[in-house]
Amino acid sequence: MRNLREVACGETVRVEAVTGAGAVKRRIMDMGITRGTEIYVRKVAPLGDPVEVTVRGYELSLRKADLETIFVS
Repeated sequence: MRNLREVACGETVRVEAVTGAGAVKRRIMDMGITRGTEIYVRKVAPLGDPVEVTVRGYELSLRKADLETIFVS
């Protein structure tokens, strides 16, 4: 498994696990990123932060720290 930060732009992946502690994990899951969800990486900012992804039909921007807690296949 790899984390979402390692996924290239234009790639679609499936969420395997969301790690993290307390409020951070809850916030990510409240945004619709749960196990089995497909994520499409749309854009990466020039310095690599943030990353724009498509989840459940809407666009979402995530920070590098959040990307490292989402494991995908």
